[in-house]
Amino acid sequence: MARVSQEHLDARRRQILDGAALCFARNGFHATSMQDVLKEVDLSAGAVYRYFSGKEQLIGAIVAEVLGSVREAFEEAVRLSPPPPPDELVASVLGKTLAARESLVVDGRPAFPRLVVQVWTETLRNEELALILREGYGSVRAAWGEIVEGYQRAGMMRTDVTPDHVARTMIACVLGFIAQQSLFGPAPVEVLQDGLRALTTMRAEDTATGGSQLG
Repeated sequence: MARVSQEHLDARRRQILDGAALCFARNGFHATSMQDVLKEVDLSAGAVYRYFSGKEQLIGAIVAEVLGSVREAFEEAVRLSPPPPPDELVASVLGKTLAARESLVVDGRPAFPRLVVQVWTETLRNEELALILREGYGSVRAAWGEIVEGYQRAGMMRTDVTPDHVARTMIACVLGFIAQQSLFGPAPVEVLQDGLRALTTMRAEDTATGGSQLG
């Protein structure tokens, strides 16, 4: 029997993950059956179950893959001195994340933002998936914290703010932007980049003046 190449195995796994992601984004996790996934990827049950035991393992693999690639991108930025400014870094990482999944489309719109919202919903019921998500976000948060420390060492950011607070805020910005795309339709990452650049370049004297006017 001919030996199956690793490239073939990787391509088949990719095919299954992408098909499952489309099904979950289109119909939601609970409304999607394994039969739906088999039909989407046009493979036999044996071919799919060779890689994944069921829906839970599929969604867990999708989440772990996305968060792993995001973590690696931020950990790479940590090694730069200083790290790229927040607006550039966020736009670069989010842009690559979306581009890697741009072929996944549901009803003419990108499927990835819808999938993210479906995952959030499922974590309220699925403790195993919630654990994967917590661990993944924890590693991304830790990497962001190190990036903030790099900004502070380089004099790019004030030092009287806890790095983890900035990390949580940056993650919230990205998640909020993805949620907006799911609800209101696609938007280029430059929208988020421009907004972050404007906020991070505000001068202290301008904010003080604005505060006194509001008061």
